[in-house]
Amino acid sequence: MLLRNSIVVAVTAMLYGSPVLGQVKSSAEDSLQKGDVKKSSTFIGGYGDASYNRNFNLETASLNLNRVVLFVGHKFNDKFSFFSELEVEDAKIEGGEPGGEISLEQAYVKMNISKNAYITAGLFIPRIGLLNENHLPGDFNGVERPAVEVLVIPATWRELGVSLYGHLNNLPLNYSIAVCNGLNAEGFEHGTGIREGRFEGREATANNFAVTGSLQYAINAFRFQVSGYYGGSVGGSPRVADSLELESGAFGTPVALAEANIKFEKNGLGIKVLGTVVSIPDASDINRAYASNTPEMEYGFYGEVSYNLLESVAKWRERQWRIFARYEMLNLNSSIPSNGIEDGTLEQDHLIMGMSYSPIPNVVIKADIRLLNTGPVNEELVINPAPNEPPYKEQNTFLNIGIGYSF
Repeated sequence: MLLRNSIVVAVTAMLYGSPVLGQVKSSAEDSLQKGDVKKSSTFIGGYGDASYNRNFNLETASLNLNRVVLFVGHKFNDKFSFFSELEVEDAKIEGGEPGGEISLEQAYVKMNISKNAYITAGLFIPRIGLLNENHLPGDFNGVERPAVEVLVIPATWRELGVSLYGHLNNLPLNYSIAVCNGLNAEGFEHGTGIREGRFEGREATANNFAVTGSLQYAINAFRFQVSGYYGGSVGGSPRVADSLELESGAFGTPVALAEANIKFEKNGLGIKVLGTVVSIPDASDINRAYASNTPEMEYGFYGEVSYNLLESVAKWRERQWRIFARYEMLNLNSSIPSNGIEDGTLEQDHLIMGMSYSPIPNVVIKADIRLLNTGPVNEELVINPAPNEPPYKEQNTFLNIGIGYSF
């Protein structure tokens, strides 16, 4: 019976998200995912964060309302439910001005096909990495999201398609598999990898496709995950693709991503380790067609340790005061084709140290220092620099202070 109960607890945490280092929190989306209400119901929730950021090399500082997200979901009956999130970034949108975005972060219908499996269809977030699905302000340490899971794994990565999620009956093994639209190689940009090649639900080409899948296994305080992605990046007509000398079709001009992570949480101690690699074997063809300086391979890794200083204070069990340290290493042009240009600034090491305080489970105040070290700038990539542009420094320091919420 004890083993069975442990498996149930582990599987529930894997499917619906586990508390952050012992913090008990629940959002409207969590309640709908779990099916807490049996009758037809509509759920309203959301999350958001704002931050202060200081760049010591440039001697600049900024304040920004990074995002406000509104969640609306509905449970039709015991089998069907709907999930949606509308996001506003940078507070407002103004014509002709940079910054700001209004977008749907998710919009899908979920159907329970059994008590252990369900299907989703629409705009959804595939299970890749630690942050992609679980990116509420209280889900990660630091004011800013980990660079590896922003630049190498382009969180929050959502596409249109169909997915199957579920878990095995008597084993804490969770699985997911999905078919969705592919990427757009024309959008690949130097310095951001495949990030700008996402369609995110807007007029995605349907001549090319992608498959993605994951396996999660939980035992005691550990959770292990592996995930992968493979898809085409040229979805235009064959005539256009041929004129650019690119391979079209379902998986033409492919992009592959592999990721693995380990997460440990017990008695206030948290440990996270994640590694990922992206392969673009036809990068030279993409560069010839779009002059985007796309790499053949990029990778990222990070390890993090955190501890809740209030873990043993019984009267403050719902509060948290976490200290943490995270080391990140990434290279967005670890392998370049013959027609590419190496950029040393894309080989980076980040050391982030900071704290976060949660007076209640769904509100968090954060502060951290980030130390950045990169390779040298390639002068071949410096075109028409501004007269007052300062010289590039390979080391820099950033101060970040932020507040976040979810409900």
